[in-house]
Amino acid sequence: MEEKKEIVVVGSVAYDDVKTIKGDKKRLLGGSGTYFSIAASLFTKVNLVGVVGDDFNSSDIEMFNKNSIDTKYLKKEVGSTFHWGGIYSDDFSERETIFTNLGVFENFDPEIDSNSFDNPILFLANIQPSLQMKVINQVNDSDLVVLDTMNLWIENNLNQLIQVIKKSDILLINDEEAIQITNENNLQNAGEKLLDFGLRYVIIKKGGKGSMIISDSESIKIPAVPNIDVYDPTGAGDSFAGGFLGYLSKNDSTDIINAVIHGTAVASYTVSNFGIKGIENLELHNLKKRVKLINNIMKDM
Repeated sequence: MEEKKEIVVVGSVAYDDVKTIKGDKKRLLGGSGTYFSIAASLFTKVNLVGVVGDDFNSSDIEMFNKNSIDTKYLKKEVGSTFHWGGIYSDDFSERETIFTNLGVFENFDPEIDSNSFDNPILFLANIQPSLQMKVINQVNDSDLVVLDTMNLWIENNLNQLIQVIKKSDILLINDEEAIQITNENNLQNAGEKLLDFGLRYVIIKKGGKGSMIISDSESIKIPAVPNIDVYDPTGAGDSFAGGFLGYLSKNDSTDIINAVIHGTAVASYTVSNFGIKGIENLELHNLKKRVKLINNIMKDM
């Protein structure tokens, strides 16, 4: 087993207004950087790179620090914290954005001293490809570079995004995005096409249908945790990434299957409550129960 590695994540820290069939909540702590960091901090120290406004609650900073999340690179600037509001359909298959107030995140310009870290794992959460590339260039001794993205960047910044993909080792992407970026309706073909950019692994997330791991040597399907009572899907993909990379930080970096299983287990807790409540106080012994459940399902597949 390798020595535990620190993780550096660059992503959004936000407040979310979320309405689902299970309730209507205001100013939930959210953002891709937040969900990822809380999930990954189950396993190792996380360095959160982001920006918040002067309206950001000091109690939320305290929560980060209590959970082994270093906020040295979480800037606080004059203005409002990124604030998003959305409504989910009753079956959670669709999400409508009601408002997006970027606040201080609109002019976010990450600056990182690479000497602060020793060959960290770098996670580029779902933000503009130009910012992702800037962080890659600043943290130039990364042991592993993992990338997330979304349809907005595929539509509007495809060339920039491809340049970031070429600098990454692993791409996390959902099924619709994989089809969109490759024009391949078959997910296996889409994953293989993405590997051509030089990636070691492509992990395609399929929501309640689990995920696929695609590499040059194998293609493996990982099931979702069954019978989860969903409250709020926000942040599921980011906490999946946190569990995935958190596991890799403590284990052999080629143990991708178990890493995806752990990410899947973490995400199942995220959707079981609003905001971060499902994972804020999650402990590893609880997580292992769902990891065992996924492994048992895979034995019967």
